[in-house]
Amino acid sequence: MSAPRASRAQKVRRPLLTQKGLEVPPPTEKDWSKDEDRHHVLKDPDKQQRSLPQPYRMINKLVDLVFSRSWEIIEERDRLREAELSRIQPTTYPPVFQSKLGSVPNCMAVSQDYVFMGGAKGFSIYNLFNAKRVCVWDKMKVGVTSIWAADLGSDILIAPVDEMGVVRLFYIYKDSLFFIKTINEVEDTNKQTPCAKMEISHGGDFVAFLLQGAGDTWLDVYRLPKESWLKEVEHPQVTPNPKKKVRQPQLNTLDSTSSDNLEMDISIGLKGDVKLSPPVHVVKIKPPKPITGTTFKSPLEVFAKVEGCLGLGSGQNHFIKDSQWEQQTATFHALYKKFLDGGSEEELVSMATFHFLLPSCVIMMPAELKGPPGVPCVLGVHWTGRHNFFLYSLNRTARDKVDPESVWPCAAPIALSQLSGCSSYLVLACEDGVLTLWDLAKGFPLGVVALPEGCFCQSVHFLKYFLVLGGRNVYPEGLVTSQVTCVVLCTDASLHLVTASGAQEPTTRTLVERPAKHLDEAVCAVAPVPTLPGMVLVFSRNGSVQLLDVAGPQVVCAFAPPRPFRLEDPWKPVFVVSALHPYFLLRGDRPNRREATDEAKDTPKSVFYFHFTAYPLLEDIVRNSSVPQADLPDTVASPRALPLEERCESFLQKRFQKLDHQVKEQEHWTRLRRYSLLLQRENLKK
Repeated sequence: MSAPRASRAQKVRRPLLTQKGLEVPPPTEKDWSKDEDRHHVLKDPDKQQRSLPQPYRMINKLVDLVFSRSWEIIEERDRLREAELSRIQPTTYPPVFQSKLGSVPNCMAVSQDYVFMGGAKGFSIYNLFNAKRVCVWDKMKVGVTSIWAADLGSDILIAPVDEMGVVRLFYIYKDSLFFIKTINEVEDTNKQTPCAKMEISHGGDFVAFLLQGAGDTWLDVYRLPKESWLKEVEHPQVTPNPKKKVRQPQLNTLDSTSSDNLEMDISIGLKGDVKLSPPVHVVKIKPPKPITGTTFKSPLEVFAKVEGCLGLGSGQNHFIKDSQWEQQTATFHALYKKFLDGGSEEELVSMATFHFLLPSCVIMMPAELKGPPGVPCVLGVHWTGRHNFFLYSLNRTARDKVDPESVWPCAAPIALSQLSGCSSYLVLACEDGVLTLWDLAKGFPLGVVALPEGCFCQSVHFLKYFLVLGGRNVYPEGLVTSQVTCVVLCTDASLHLVTASGAQEPTTRTLVERPAKHLDEAVCAVAPVPTLPGMVLVFSRNGSVQLLDVAGPQVVCAFAPPRPFRLEDPWKPVFVVSALHPYFLLRGDRPNRREATDEAKDTPKSVFYFHFTAYPLLEDIVRNSSVPQADLPDTVASPRALPLEERCESFLQKRFQKLDHQVKEQEHWTRLRRYSLLLQRENLKK
């Protein structure tokens, strides 16, 4: 794209030629072109090139740019490869065994000794220890997108949600599966109210569903009659009514023509002829109304509207007029006009996050509304873009007015909240990156934590309190109070550890920094491992799954499915971790599923089982994960939940010891003063 050339000046400077005996006189310097001055000294005449005309000159520059950038990418990859080789790689463990499936599981849940997988036309139940399928229900027209399994003690409650948002409740007792009820199914699909979110209380006494339909959103709360279910399954009464046809889901047993190519162990029978008591509707909660101008004529009417302290802080009862709101809005737009111009305000979909809370000192409830201990009495709710955390009583009748019994206002809109597994601790994360930690059992906040600048909370995960003894993490036996440890994943892929202890100031520590150059190492998901003290599973964007020790922090090991399987969507992996057993299940995706070869298409869909005790590095940690309180040194002894008498005795002993120390110190200073006075008197006499 270029050709050699010689400038006019250089052509003139070539050796003089003689023609027919006549000598050509050399030109003078004033005849040289000034534009060519830069060429005749610094460049070799034999290496000169002609300037390309447009558009070839532009094409030449683009090609050079492409080559230079390609070379930079090659050098960067070489540096990454060298850094990867020089880095100490963690030990990667393969799965213990593989469960081959006929369809791709969309979701998984685990409870007791069973694994529940939602598929294309229903859900299946598998044994956790041998991966054998024990039951299947596949008479749905659409697939299951999410599934919940709650441990009720000797029985299990299952709640699959299909693609249409329809929720069905099932009940497992011993070796039988019973259908309870379809929550929100209607004959006319145009009037369908899909379930966007659901939550089952710890112990399975209540269940709540967030439903949407006809441009509205609301929260339905039900009480589950667990005692009635036990009586009905132990003494079944089949009372069919031939005059009335009730639409029941069809349950089927396993047969030899099943689509799943795996070993089958039919241990759970399906019983569709036994009718169980349906859940009892408790309350229907709607989003709070937007705050508008007041309709009250005097402040006395505002105070008269507030009945006692219930509902105080919601912002609904105020004395601000419409003109004041308009004036405030106009002032705001005038001050921040340059930031607001060109931006369109999108209307947020009203979503709710809700938790079932146990009776505690921090929740102010009337005496007549309190329920039995160990059973949730309050539903905590916060809505998208709202500052308030509402508390609704669960001990009410259908005729009672639906008003919050208490309101917790926050300084910024609440982004998310998380309740610990024991229902004793609550974290409220606001949109400004501030976290508030509550000890619900004791009735006081453990502290307020601000994440580093630019970090905003994406998810919060509680860890069971652990100690570090002799370089290993252990759980102290006994009940531990006012000790919170949680892992916070931020929107910038950084990972932080937040700890709070009693009246001490909470602390934060960065576990994983935000990736600056290597974006494929960004953390996408985090999951605690209850059977391994102080450890969490970290899913990265590059598809890696690592076990992180938060006490270090350091990577203990890694887990990976065998080739050719991999995580196709690492930012949303399908996995489940058992809370009781040292098991971790991960779905393996086929390579290039959209453009798969014939060999890849023949590869079955699989779920891989990772058993922590099967790996030498983790076996000792699992078996020695707890330590008795008597074996703990005095310097690291964890605070236990003592009875009231022992706590009072300990408090009084410490108080008396402190008073005795103060008295002795006062007597010491008194003797020093007397001795000083005596010395002064002796000096005066002299």
